[in-house]
Amino acid sequence: MRLHTTFHTARLGATEYKVIRPARTPARAVLFDDPWFLNGWFDQEGAQLAAGLWALAATSPRSLVHLPIRANAKHGPEGASGGRRPLDLVLLHHSLQFAPSRWKELRGRLGPGRPRTVDLPGPDPDADPGVPDLHHRENHDRFHQDIHSETLFMTGSATMFRVGAGLFADLARSGPGQLFRHRPVHYCRRLYCHPHDRDLHLEYCEEWPV
Repeated sequence: MRLHTTFHTARLGATEYKVIRPARTPARAVLFDDPWFLNGWFDQEGAQLAAGLWALAATSPRSLVHLPIRANAKHGPEGASGGRRPLDLVLLHHSLQFAPSRWKELRGRLGPGRPRTVDLPGPDPDADPGVPDLHHRENHDRFHQDIHSETLFMTGSATMFRVGAGLFADLARSGPGQLFRHRPVHYCRRLYCHPHDRDLHLEYCEEWPV
């Protein structure tokens, strides 16, 4: 998988942080803050890019991977927003120990970045984020969530980011065929998180406003 990105660096105090963003933000990808779930809608291109970013997060424990999509909310699928708060997404490895409360300050210091093409192994489409042991309380290898400055932070391990990459890869691969064969049903995947956090409900969507 070839991923076109921009690499940014900024310093907070004595620490320099690296932030990786896609070179081009997908137009058809949105994420909303809901009471019961964190709900997202992605077309095939958006899901493929998200799969690449989650795979990149698995191999980049010293970087924050940022998907800036909250501005897409005004062009999201019909009925998706419903007055709910749109969110960006940041993926970071737990060993980085970055405080999400400092994200607004760090984000404000980022420049235009340097373009970089990253070659990644394709995510495993058979990785199943819905297997029961990911949701057990005794499982310590799971995501932790924070929301700061209109951004959802998913902090976890390389294993969990590979699971997320597989989820998005399946959404991109299977979503179009499922809608074609089984209209008017929808195709979605669910990523289980910490019992005290909300799961991610992600739906494949082809119908977007022009």
